[in-house]
Amino acid sequence: MMEAFFTPIIILQWLGTAFGITQVLLARKNNISNYLFGIISILIGIWVLYYSKLYADILLNLYYLGMSIYGWFYWKFGKQHKEIQITYASILEHGYAIAIVIGCFIIISYWLVFHTNSDVPYWDACTTAFAWAGMWLMARRKMENWIYLNISNIISIPLLFYKELYIYAGLTIFLFAVGTSGYFKWRHIILNESRNEHSTV
Repeated sequence: MMEAFFTPIIILQWLGTAFGITQVLLARKNNISNYLFGIISILIGIWVLYYSKLYADILLNLYYLGMSIYGWFYWKFGKQHKEIQITYASILEHGYAIAIVIGCFIIISYWLVFHTNSDVPYWDACTTAFAWAGMWLMARRKMENWIYLNISNIISIPLLFYKELYIYAGLTIFLFAVGTSGYFKWRHIILNESRNEHSTV
């Protein structure tokens, strides 16, 4: 019985969870180092998801990997070659995020239904679609990233329980809680920065 708790997949889930928790806590604190821990968690997660036949989530993790690299550089340098600040998304950026959700869902649903043996194609695609938009917004340091990521988390939780990935389900519940807290933490940071700007004028 105890051996079931020490299979390679279980161990990898624990390792991925540890790095994932560190990543999201650093992101909540607006710490750029979150991306380094996130990359390790992503690479571990890809193997676990392949084993579980959650193919859309593998694509999501590959996208996370690219967005993590992009996000690190964007946070660090931005367009003005200096560290970018947290801001709210513009109307155009909201449009891009919604387009990512819709486009991603349609494309991945089609791929999963007709080209894989996935038994949860629409759930998997929906989770991935909102997470893609959320990661794009986080890479651009936009407040709304937490909303999109938490929609993805809400959908992911029952899916992961269904797939018996209980450790990752627990991590996702934790991520939902941190995502909620992160939204208010970032809002507090924005308010403080706004006060500081007004006080120096």
